[in-house]
Amino acid sequence: MDRTTPTERTPLTSLSDSFERYLQDKGKGRGGDGGNYRRNAARELERFVEWAAGDRGRDDWTGIVPDDVDREPTFEDLDERVFREYARHLAGDRGLKQNTVQTYYRYISAWCGWCVNEGYLEAHYAQRASAMAPLPEDDGRKPGDQQAWTSEQRHALTRYVDEQARDAVEAYTTLPEDTDPIDKQRARYAALKAARDRALVFVLAYTAVRVGELLRDPNDPRRRGVRWEDLSLDDGSMDVYRKKQQWDAASLPDPVISPLRSYRQLMDPLTERWPVFPTFDQRTLAELVREELAERGERPEAITERRAEYARDLLLALDEDIRPPSITTDGARSILQRLSDAAGIDIDHPKHDYLAPHGGRRGMGEVLVRAFGYTVAARYLDNSEEMVRERYSHIEAGELGDVATEALEQID
Repeated sequence: MDRTTPTERTPLTSLSDSFERYLQDKGKGRGGDGGNYRRNAARELERFVEWAAGDRGRDDWTGIVPDDVDREPTFEDLDERVFREYARHLAGDRGLKQNTVQTYYRYISAWCGWCVNEGYLEAHYAQRASAMAPLPEDDGRKPGDQQAWTSEQRHALTRYVDEQARDAVEAYTTLPEDTDPIDKQRARYAALKAARDRALVFVLAYTAVRVGELLRDPNDPRRRGVRWEDLSLDDGSMDVYRKKQQWDAASLPDPVISPLRSYRQLMDPLTERWPVFPTFDQRTLAELVREELAERGERPEAITERRAEYARDLLLALDEDIRPPSITTDGARSILQRLSDAAGIDIDHPKHDYLAPHGGRRGMGEVLVRAFGYTVAARYLDNSEEMVRERYSHIEAGELGDVATEALEQID
């Protein structure tokens, strides 16, 4: 049996002493160091312990430690009244939306439940009715998860990136034979960037794959972004690491195949382990090239001369098979912001002034539900039918409204 010191699980243990163990249990990857949940939970736990110490909240809030005691908050100070007060703090003092309040409180409640299982607390105080009473009702919406690309927006964006890629590729492939090598490299780089952007937009628009399944997530080492070895263009499939924590095949419909095939031919990586959507960030690539060539035994002077032969470090990386990282999910959002602005797309949404990645998935979900129903859409979206019905309930409501209208017309 493992021996524990007396301070590990006693009422006088400070709250923060439990955080690292909890986050490791909830984290992903080797050692529990990765995952979005871990990052978000860590943020809310730090806010909670600051509030408990009196550092956050009202001006007259002094924390949960008795005034005549000089120490940081411990488990001895926790009871359902503390969680009730924190729920009131989230709901009122910070002016958060009601569903966001619910989300933040759930992070603290989950930690509280873990503390009960680990012996830090006697009861799950955060889940008691009196503790949760100040929380607002959840409106059922997820923050920022309501945008869906319309058919007009999808067509406008895909048409724009297609035209940009065609023009850039044609400009590169029709250069005269006596073109200066550096100018030819610049043209190839422009074509590669336009082709990458086109392929990314088409994949987001038509596959309904989650952006976190497609690209690199810095907080989850298992999500390193799809590589060419994960794609089978002949079969129309792509292996992705799903939200359910396992690898699975996603469909690549016909509109996606041609942009990917053209882009693959233009990139021509030396190995299939190259990321499909590599970063084009010059600072990242410059550092990567210098480090990799130095590890291969190149002297600094030789590395400088070698880099000077190329218009961009990406092209040197391609020739030397120095594989860059995939763009991140945040990088994809930046790309879509740039392309949405350049395409002049009309967007009316309270949170996003551009076509966000998740909007492509939701837009494709709308198309599938309307065309083939909830069962087929659920399979394509890699969701349960129940969840798809809930998220696209407005479609069924509209259809039932049409039925009611037709019934009234027949009666009248």
